[in-house]
Amino acid sequence: MPGPLDGYRILDLTAMLTGPLATMILADQGAEVVKVERPGIGDVMRYLSTMRGGMSTFFATCNRSKRSIVVDLGKDAGREIVRELASRADVFVQNFRPGVIDRLGLGEPLLRERHPELVYVSLSAFGETGPYAARPAYDHIIQALTGAPYLQGTGDDGRPEFMRMTWCDKVTALTAAQAITAALLARERGRGGQHLRLSMLDASLAFLWPDGFVNHTLLETDGVVEIPPISATYRAVEARDGFVAVAAVTDAQWAGIFRATGRPDLAADPRFATAGGRFAHLTLVGEELERATRGQSRDELLARLVAEDVPCAPILRLEDVAGFEQVEASGTLVESVHPTLGRIREPRPPVRFAATPAAIARPAPRLGEHTDEVLAELGLDPVRIGQLRTEGIVA
Repeated sequence: MPGPLDGYRILDLTAMLTGPLATMILADQGAEVVKVERPGIGDVMRYLSTMRGGMSTFFATCNRSKRSIVVDLGKDAGREIVRELASRADVFVQNFRPGVIDRLGLGEPLLRERHPELVYVSLSAFGETGPYAARPAYDHIIQALTGAPYLQGTGDDGRPEFMRMTWCDKVTALTAAQAITAALLARERGRGGQHLRLSMLDASLAFLWPDGFVNHTLLETDGVVEIPPISATYRAVEARDGFVAVAAVTDAQWAGIFRATGRPDLAADPRFATAGGRFAHLTLVGEELERATRGQSRDELLARLVAEDVPCAPILRLEDVAGFEQVEASGTLVESVHPTLGRIREPRPPVRFAATPAAIARPAPRLGEHTDEVLAELGLDPVRIGQLRTEGIVA
């Protein structure tokens, strides 16, 4: 059964993580995605994590459901191939630094001359203007500019700590995938093609702001009551043989925590009896609870919290996630055989469409695996394709 984006064609000139993940989401939802890579190494993400047979797992889980062609954009004939592919696509996505794509002759105005209805997407680190616009960046550089490391930092020395994952890249990818779908919907309603511009900095701040900047949103100070950000409540509760995550918002949930940990007396303590009091003494209440929980086993503590209807879960080690009962019951992870990597495990497309199911259409491609196939679809015969290969224009 075809996915919700079946019939749409996307030309993907992105590398690294943000763009490839965004287009993979659309590919899983049925869009035909052709990934254009440079000769030689292609997308450098092919080599930047655990590898087998010359392909990394990082690349594989951000580029499945696509086809790969190799084209030299430094040559006129290579750029003409991309222009022709773009003229037949619904969406064109690129993440070169601002200005580079125009110098290559693949800028939005030129491609729109051939295809007025094209949805053209430009992804960047900092945007197209300002003192940082032309600078290179990776995820933790963007993290630094969002202030997030100071939300993560918990040490007495106030040292900032990065979130040790590429969250800025990934949230930008999710934002881009949604925006592309919205632009396609607008086009279907007669609004035509348009240029989408999205920076990692903008997407990351938008993602972080609602809870991360609670004390930096109001511009008038009269009558303001400041409380610590929600991040201050993210604490690992230590049991005798592991750690537990516990989240409480209501007074009833806090009372349940106090009973489950064997400290019902804390509910009557005026410092902890109200939400304001608990936030004001957050460190202290945490210390009181930890003294009570360290003598309990993890499973015992979880059972008591569940009995009190308190939101809770074990903090799993990475090697325990795949076999966890809820992950298995939800069918969150799927296994397949990749022609290069062998047996692999990865998340299925997360959204379950009742009538147009998303699915992994094909494994992540080898570099240039589909070059001949895609060029044949443009009408090039085997002789011409062979000439292009000989001249180093494609591979």
